[in-house]
Amino acid sequence: MSERRLRAVAAGPLSDELAQRIRDAEPRLDLIVEQDLLPPQQHPGDHAGDPGFRRSEADEHRYRELVDSAQVLYGIPGERPSQLARTLRANPALEWVQLMPAGGGGQVKAARLEQDELDRVRFTTTAGVHAVPLAEWCEFGLLAGFKTLPRLQEHQRAHDWAESRWMMRRLEDSRVLIVGLGSIGRELAQRLARQGVHVAGTSRRDVQVEGVEEVIRPADLVSRIGDFDGVVVTLPGTDETQHLVSAEVLAAVKPGVSVANVGRGTVIDQDALIEQLRSGRIGFAALDVADPEPLPADSPLWDLPNVLISPHTAALSDKEDALIADLFARNATRYLDGDDLINPVNTREFY
Repeated sequence: MSERRLRAVAAGPLSDELAQRIRDAEPRLDLIVEQDLLPPQQHPGDHAGDPGFRRSEADEHRYRELVDSAQVLYGIPGERPSQLARTLRANPALEWVQLMPAGGGGQVKAARLEQDELDRVRFTTTAGVHAVPLAEWCEFGLLAGFKTLPRLQEHQRAHDWAESRWMMRRLEDSRVLIVGLGSIGRELAQRLARQGVHVAGTSRRDVQVEGVEEVIRPADLVSRIGDFDGVVVTLPGTDETQHLVSAEVLAAVKPGVSVANVGRGTVIDQDALIEQLRSGRIGFAALDVADPEPLPADSPLWDLPNVLISPHTAALSDKEDALIADLFARNATRYLDGDDLINPVNTREFY
């Protein structure tokens, strides 16, 4: 075991209990947490903290001195990419940044760092921490469509016990396509397969994933998407995934298909999605993400009866902060021992 030590600084909210948990898991980590300099969390998983929090001029000076002395940052100041860039440029000793979002590559891209800066500092995300709650939400979204949630709610609001009953689709023996087989897609595939669903997934590479019966290339989406009763999008937002689920793809879906998106809103052509929801070709959409976010108040998605909107909150749970702390501690051990890090950011595609 290496005797090297690392100076880590919490740039955002981290409880004393979890800080000690990290220190206990990796004693070679000198983790600094100055609670009076950090905004309080409004809820579990709130990594930016109370937006009304303000530091005095003296405290802001102390805070910047602290983050600028770190070899490792736990989170970035204010969860703002501009502050990531400022800190990195002010601190030549910075080696590694643990980003809080699973899609933290987007923060690195938004920081507009130079290539030598991207090469100098390593970035890791929390991918995988949110896989279980997001997979659960995708199951919920599919079931909401399969079990006609909008129609049920319409009758309930009208206090109307319908005179005629109607059929609902079974999730069992249905066919579901997962667009993206990362940590969320893999978790979802296993869950659906246990319920008797025939699962396919997309990947640019030849992969074997538990629960997935078939791997489809993204380039083949137009010709294949019509085979599926449900489509779930889990991909991050990158230049390569922008509108991967295009107008052409959406026009080819199976009539009445249920769609869920927990990746990024940019992966789906949102205007085309609205068009197909209005026509009824897409029967139902459960959306935890949108393009842009926050979703504007005048977006048609708010008022479409066959849409369920969650304000990018499906990943949050009371376990999130502890899971991130444990992941960081494991990564600190790997870093100190010279092993590959978990969830490194691809600084070409920024995921």
